[in-house]
Amino acid sequence: MTVFSSVSVSNRPLWRLAWQRIRQRPLPYLLCVLGIALGVAMMVSIDLANGSAQRAFALSTDAVTGRTTHRIVAVSPTGVDEAVYSQLRRNFNAVPASPVVEGFVLAEELGAQPYRLVGLDLFAESPFRSYFGDVESRGTGFVQFLTDSDAIVLSQPVAEDYQLKLGDSLHLDIAGRHHTVRLVGTLDTTDRSNQRALSNLIFADIATAQELLGSIGKLSQVDLIVNDPNELAAIAASLPPGLKLETAEAQKNAVQQMTAAFELNLTALSLLALVVGMFLIYNTVTFSVVQRRPLFGVLRCIGVTQGQLFTLILTEAGIFSIIGSGLGVGLGIVLGRSIVGLITQTINDFYFVVTVQQVTLSNTTIVKGLVIGIASALFASALPALEAMNTTPTLTLQRSTLESRVLQLLPKLVLAWIGLTVAGILLLRWQQAGLVAAFAGLFAVLLGAALLTPPLIALAMRGFTWIGQPLGLLGRLAPRDILRSLSRTSVAVAALMVAVSVIVGVSIMVGSFRGTVISWLDQTLQADIYVSPPTTTANRVIGKLDPTVVEALRTWPGLDRVVSYNDADVTVVDFNKQVKLIAADGDVSQGKRPYAWIRPDLGPDPWDEMDAGAGVIISEALILRENLDQPPETITLETPQGNQTFPVLAIFYDYSSDRGTVIIDNDRYEQIWQDSSIASLGLFVQPGADVEAIVAEIQNQFRGRQDLSVQSNRTLRQESLIIFDRTFAITNALRLLAVVVAFIGVLSTLMSLQLERTRELGILRATGMTPSQIGSMTLLETGLMGTMAGLFAMPLGYALAWILIYVINVRSFGWTLQMALEPKYFWQALLVAIIAALLAGIYPAFRLGGMNISTAIRQE
Repeated sequence: MTVFSSVSVSNRPLWRLAWQRIRQRPLPYLLCVLGIALGVAMMVSIDLANGSAQRAFALSTDAVTGRTTHRIVAVSPTGVDEAVYSQLRRNFNAVPASPVVEGFVLAEELGAQPYRLVGLDLFAESPFRSYFGDVESRGTGFVQFLTDSDAIVLSQPVAEDYQLKLGDSLHLDIAGRHHTVRLVGTLDTTDRSNQRALSNLIFADIATAQELLGSIGKLSQVDLIVNDPNELAAIAASLPPGLKLETAEAQKNAVQQMTAAFELNLTALSLLALVVGMFLIYNTVTFSVVQRRPLFGVLRCIGVTQGQLFTLILTEAGIFSIIGSGLGVGLGIVLGRSIVGLITQTINDFYFVVTVQQVTLSNTTIVKGLVIGIASALFASALPALEAMNTTPTLTLQRSTLESRVLQLLPKLVLAWIGLTVAGILLLRWQQAGLVAAFAGLFAVLLGAALLTPPLIALAMRGFTWIGQPLGLLGRLAPRDILRSLSRTSVAVAALMVAVSVIVGVSIMVGSFRGTVISWLDQTLQADIYVSPPTTTANRVIGKLDPTVVEALRTWPGLDRVVSYNDADVTVVDFNKQVKLIAADGDVSQGKRPYAWIRPDLGPDPWDEMDAGAGVIISEALILRENLDQPPETITLETPQGNQTFPVLAIFYDYSSDRGTVIIDNDRYEQIWQDSSIASLGLFVQPGADVEAIVAEIQNQFRGRQDLSVQSNRTLRQESLIIFDRTFAITNALRLLAVVVAFIGVLSTLMSLQLERTRELGILRATGMTPSQIGSMTLLETGLMGTMAGLFAMPLGYALAWILIYVINVRSFGWTLQMALEPKYFWQALLVAIIAALLAGIYPAFRLGGMNISTAIRQE
């Protein structure tokens, strides 16, 4: 206890000195805290938004699953025949079983958001779900729920939020079919998790749900509670062909597998802002150390130990990192509430339907944000702290010590750049290591480029000293000052360079992606008119066309031919993953579909062979995401008739799904899956016919029917691009925030340099330099720093784009993109760098104009 007290007392004067400095020079520390806060906020907001979408889906799934251990599901999209449930109850009476019907609906009175409609048999419910134990309802309890064909039950908080009362009507949109239902009961629970789980659900009696969803006589699944392996085996053996027994967790696991790459990409992009923030932290701490080098020298001479100095500097950084990380977590929660809608919409478009009512605050996310923010700040502060600790007292008193050491380090920094770049390339080429290794390689390349920045600045400023001769004295002083303060200026330039390179790289990637998708749409969507049910989500058809509508359109006047499509989810046994299965009776691309590979004996178009039932055509994403070097000869699918193997005829480029797609002939599909329904039609008009006129005729003929969406080719392509742009909206927001962090870094550097050079600038003013010249010199320095950051960012941005397009994107989604380089990506990024640097220099230049010369000269 005595030892601890003596150490604490001996350090107390150091803490007072540190506090005094913070009060005298608060701005650099405030900027440091802001940089940490923004970096942490980006990471936390992405994590919260991703987690909230996953949590909402998991909660609603758990609410439906209840205590279910296993479920019986159909391999065919037609569902489970309800006779299977009756037979199961007769043969396995001791096993708890409950039938379930599920589907997604839109309700006008509930904000037109997708809700999960769940049909249940209340008489079989009690072992599975306990929500119906205490229900506020009209009349005689559950009588209306069981007997009325339009009765539904909602969560009590949801009903209150939308001001719904018992007896109110709700208008449901189910794949374009409209139904009116009545609220006859509400569910309430004191458990907050259960409240949130129920907030996405609408409950109905199973017969009501079957009628609403158009699945009379069919079930989505049969829930079971089975813990005896022998009973499981017996139940599985009793199931007719086309049904399978799976665990209750299988659906959630499949969803997590689908969205893992999407989440990892957003998380990695958010971490870039934290990396830029680390430059800012390093810059602030370095300046703090340099400013106090004379003080540290004196302290070392009078007996302060190296360890005490190191502890002092890291403790300061730790305090500010805690404050910044705390603010970052709070800001991240606010940002998370703002961007959760964007992320949820993308998930709805591409993966699964989910409604996120609110952001789920996860303790894990909050702790992770705090830990990573504090750890990154301490890591960035360690180098200047070690520098202060290891410098001898004599050298500490010399202000030029650090800069001379930096100049001596330049050759070593070049070697470090070479080493990190080589390591990054090796990681990027290591395909078996997956996406994490690819991002590690990306960050290694970025860090290597940052280490190369000081040598490049030194080379560029020596060249500019000669080129800037026409600018006179300012042209000689500005590059000299940048070079003389290389330890600080290089960090600011590196931070801005990394941020701007992200703008360049991501802009090229998004532009290339958009160009590739436009080209793909032009090649693939050759039909003149497309007919499908209105969809709950923007990118997937949920529902089937009325057979009478299909027959009417097949003989419509003015049409040359009609191509029909059906789709379903199917499990690829070879890879144990679920993909999209498309059954087609013709090629909507008219032979223009782009292929990555075609079996050599089939010629340029494999469609006729597939139409004859000789095999299937699979998407490139299915191959690339499994890291296959060669196309497989065959592929095995789970079908209602057992696992069946199909020859692979070709591999086509597809950007509609990253899960993978299998195209099969519709006759073969109908024969195996026993599903003759049609999800969409592609209509080809006769030569010379007016497409828009035929669209108007079809819409007029089926006026009043809400279950049809009739779109021209142009409209469908426009809507596809709207979905694409919406998908990358979050990416653009993250790009902007990274530049904001870098801007703060440049401003912090300039303020630091101004404080450090106060005496020097005071002498310049005393010897005749005017305020406008001082301001011009400051803006020239910042302009040079911004120009260098922009120029250095161009090749780095190109390298980043190459990695994103040909490595990250391929491993994440299995899509091959064609890189599209446009000059605007580069000159816009250069302008951003220069403008950001000049804006950051305005305030320091303004302050210098009002400098008190006598005070500045007297300053020691």
